[in-house]
Amino acid sequence: MDKRLKQTLLRVARFYDRRKVGDVGALGFRRSSDLALLVGCLEGLLQEHLILPQKSRFLDLGCADGRVNMLFSYVVQTSVGVELDSWTLDEYAPLRAALEHELEKADLIPPPQNIHLFEGNSTDPLVHQEIAHHTGLVFEDFSLFYTYLIMHEEFAAMIAERAAKGALFLVYGLDRIMPRYEGLRLREDLSPLNGILGVYQKR
Repeated sequence: MDKRLKQTLLRVARFYDRRKVGDVGALGFRRSSDLALLVGCLEGLLQEHLILPQKSRFLDLGCADGRVNMLFSYVVQTSVGVELDSWTLDEYAPLRAALEHELEKADLIPPPQNIHLFEGNSTDPLVHQEIAHHTGLVFEDFSLFYTYLIMHEEFAAMIAERAAKGALFLVYGLDRIMPRYEGLRLREDLSPLNGILGVYQKR
C-alpha cells in the first residue's frame, strides 16, 4: 500500500469515525464499524494476498451508510452493499459529498466510482437479482463478504452454500470467542485481525 493511498484511507476513516453512533442517544441501537481499525485489517489482507487489488469484489451484507464500502472501494474492483433501512442508506450520498470535499482540500485520492448500494434484505433472492441487473455480478462472483456480527450465522450459511471456493467472510466485532461455521474455515493464523475481525474462508 503506497503512502498516498494509506493517507487517504486514514482520512476516510477519520471522517466516518467521528460520525459514529454508539450505545446512547435516540439512535443508540445503531453500530458503526471502526474504520481506523479496518485500515489495519485491509493492510493485513493485502499482505496475505487475500485481497487482489482492483480484482477482488466486495459485498457488505449490512452496509448502513456505506462507510465500509467506501473504505474497501479503494482496493477492490467493485464494492457493493445491501441495507435494510432506507433512512440509513439515505445518509450515503450527503456523507460522500462531504468526504469528497474534504479529500479534495487535502489533495488526497477521491472516492472511486465503483460503489453500488441497494436497499433490501441481504438474504432476499430478489435483492441479488437487482444487484446482478445493475452490476452484472451474481453472488458467486464476490470474493469478499462482510458483516458487523448481525445475522452472522445466517450469512455464513448462505456463503457456505453459494459462494465460490476460497471466498472470504469477514466478521467485525469478534475478539477471543471465535464462532465456527459449517462449510467455512476459520483462518486462525489471522483472526482476529487488529483484535476485531474474524476471517473465514469457504472450503
